Amino acid sequence: MAKKEPAFSTRQTGFSLVEIMVGLVVSLLVSLVIMQVFAVFEGQKRSSSGTADAQTNGHIALYNLQRDVQLAGYALPIFSSSHSPLQCTDFTPSGTDISPVSIIDGGTLAGTGTGASDTVIVRYGDAHSGGSPATISSVSSGTVWLLNNAACQVGDTAIVSLGSACVFIENGVSSLTGTTGVTLDTTATISSGAHLSCLGHWKTISYAINAAQQLTRSENSDAASPKVVEIVSVQAQYGISTTANDNTVSLWVNATDAWAHPDIAQPNRIKALRVAIVARNGLPEKETVSFDCDTAQPNKPNGLCAWVGTTGSPAPLIDLSHLPDWQHYRYRVFSTIIPLRNIVWSKDAFPA
Repeated sequence: MAKKEPAFSTRQTGFSLVEIMVGLVVSLLVSLVIMQVFAVFEGQKRSSSGTADAQTNGHIALYNLQRDVQLAGYALPIFSSSHSPLQCTDFTPSGTDISPVSIIDGGTLAGTGTGASDTVIVRYGDAHSGGSPATISSVSSGTVWLLNNAACQVGDTAIVSLGSACVFIENGVSSLTGTTGVTLDTTATISSGAHLSCLGHWKTISYAINAAQQLTRSENSDAASPKVVEIVSVQAQYGISTTANDNTVSLWVNATDAWAHPDIAQPNRIKALRVAIVARNGLPEKETVSFDCDTAQPNKPNGLCAWVGTTGSPAPLIDLSHLPDWQHYRYRVFSTIIPLRNIVWSKDAFPA
């Protein structure tokens, strides 16, 4: 008997149209959730990496500034109690400023009120002798004669002090004669009995914030060069003592009012610098994430604050209102106290 072939069913199998539409809707919802989670994660990752960059930038900026400020006043013979150049009231050329460190207050410079970024100026030399002074025995034909000229080199900046009178000769050592002679570019106002110090290459270094929100460094007459990006503010204060021969910082003051242009007695009282550097995360946020400092006084100030101040020594204000949408960025504030070692070590050279 022939084997019977199986009958084929006419019923179709597989997904129905409704099932396919439900699957599409579910997959679209899952994809939407995945994209939202990814977007949130990516935003958090960018914020975290941007904050890490701001932290790195702030540390680098603070390190660069601190390294120069620690050298402030080096090579000046400020340890000499008889002829300290920081006690000079009569300078040639007129207007010479050899203060180890100066602050230009940002409010005065920018004309925007207190809180704008300050400029910090540091001055020092690099003489291997540390600016050891030598007494001038005689002057003749542009050459001063010393007991020994080993502390000087051709091209050095020289300073000659006699009591309250000083002569500053930038890059003024033109030649050396034997072991005792130093030929200067000018000797018109120099007499025997004065003290000559060779400072090496004298540096006037300025730190400031440019329009691109970069920390810049300029040396002498050179153009300012950017050093660190996304640095939006520098705030600095003088740490001053009651008297020049006292190393205890009794007050922190802004470079305003009496300290905007320190007179001859004031630089000797500046023993330290307190600095705050504000670094920015370059990624803007959709929401407002930063606020002004609520108080410069103690009791845990909140917002964008330099440090906790006191009633007698309030912290400087940080004003970023000139930056577009400044509150939509995150910031990190780095602060430190930098002792002026050369001033501290030479306290006995200054009168009480």
